[in-house]
Amino acid sequence: MLDAIVIGSGPNGLVAANRLARAGMTVRVLEQNKAIGGALRSRELTLPGFVHDLGAAFFPFASASPALQSLELGQAGLAWCKAEVESAHPALDGSCASLVRNLDDLDGYFAGDGDAWRKVAVWTRCVRDKLLALLLATPVSLTAAWKLGAMNLLRFAEIGLSSGRGWSERRFQSEAARRVLPGLALHTDIGPDDEFGAAVGFMLAALATVDGFAVPRGGAGAITAALLQRLAEQGGDVMAGCGVTQIIVKRGRAIGVRTPEGDLEARVIVADVAAPTLYLKLLPEAALPSQVIASMRRFHHGFGTFKMDWALDGPVPWRNEACRRAAVVHPGESNQDLARFVKQVRAGELPDLPYLVVGQQSLLDPSRAPAGKHTLWCYSRVPSTRPWRADAPLFAARIEDRIEGLAPGFKKLILARHVAAPPDLEATNPNLIGGDLGGGSAQLDQQLFFRPMFPYFRYRTPVNGLYLCSSYTHPGAGVHGMCGFNAAAAVLSDHG
Repeated sequence: MLDAIVIGSGPNGLVAANRLARAGMTVRVLEQNKAIGGALRSRELTLPGFVHDLGAAFFPFASASPALQSLELGQAGLAWCKAEVESAHPALDGSCASLVRNLDDLDGYFAGDGDAWRKVAVWTRCVRDKLLALLLATPVSLTAAWKLGAMNLLRFAEIGLSSGRGWSERRFQSEAARRVLPGLALHTDIGPDDEFGAAVGFMLAALATVDGFAVPRGGAGAITAALLQRLAEQGGDVMAGCGVTQIIVKRGRAIGVRTPEGDLEARVIVADVAAPTLYLKLLPEAALPSQVIASMRRFHHGFGTFKMDWALDGPVPWRNEACRRAAVVHPGESNQDLARFVKQVRAGELPDLPYLVVGQQSLLDPSRAPAGKHTLWCYSRVPSTRPWRADAPLFAARIEDRIEGLAPGFKKLILARHVAAPPDLEATNPNLIGGDLGGGSAQLDQQLFFRPMFPYFRYRTPVNGLYLCSSYTHPGAGVHGMCGFNAAAAVLSDHG
């Protein structure tokens, strides 16, 4: 009998497997896809020689996450690349505010509000480690809160209680600077005017300024390769193409899993799967309290995602110089424009002026494309449910028109493209239900004690010996591995 079975080979599953194996447990990871890695995979989607990230692409937690730090992935061959400009936020009127790690350069990049952001960034650098310890730990860590200190807690609380637009308008004078944090928050389903929404954009901006939006050399799959090497060193193994169809429960305890190849027994089951999948599909209904089933049936997913990848004949000819040196470009006209975009998505409409997250990995890592050529990675938020067979070409054209408006000549550089609507993303990775990248909504009602539901927010489930470690648990989305790291800590606390 195995000590632990981990269902799913995403970053959280592999981090959990590594931590358990390091503690001396015999661990096996089961992955239903033939490709291992979940959100951390790379492939030649368009043309030979052009390496595209299928899921996550930029990693502000790379040097900040205790989970990733503990595994010393650099010694397993993982190398990071960084840009001169981390995040650029251009508009059609020519304005642009950009985030850079060198705070001395902020005056030239942050649209006249460099001094205002510098004050925030200096404070963030001073409290970075303590703040991340508070936000990434199992909720709620009173020890981490105590170490942060009362004044710093109050300062962060003021951010957390604000909307992105409200906090930005109190700090900055230019519209270009005011749209940066709300734009970053749209990596999730947080709009500029959503209550308690400023913290998401603030943390991404702070991490960009301190740690940068790093990319792994060779593609996101390089992180998976390093995690697999570390797991193999500890005696753990992975079975690809082996999906779990049911978790076997006897007398209220998980004792194994059922697969098409047969049953496997283990003392502990750790699931890196979507919370609704775990509770509504993998577990027998009789093993769960009725309120758990009801909670999962009304679970609130985040926005859908529409993703595009291009093989280009050269770099994107952005009008703004900062964009030409940026890891990530976030086109958005204003907070009013972003609010209108959010309203359209929530109404189930196809946005007419898409907000974009545009990744320029090949600028940082030339190994992603043949000499002189480039890749481009991009997504926008969309309704999960649409007639995508008809809508996908239309929305892809809107995205290309959007980039062309900010970078005249872009379309002439396109050698090939790959389009993925929400159903395509879910087919590639079943955890992305409806194209939701975030493991459920990032709104306050699904955070902390309510992620994924109360009272099962500390990785334990109503079934003894069964733990949930996906991004549907705290602290949620972002490749930090802390969901898996914290879940493994709960296993070791319970089982030694």
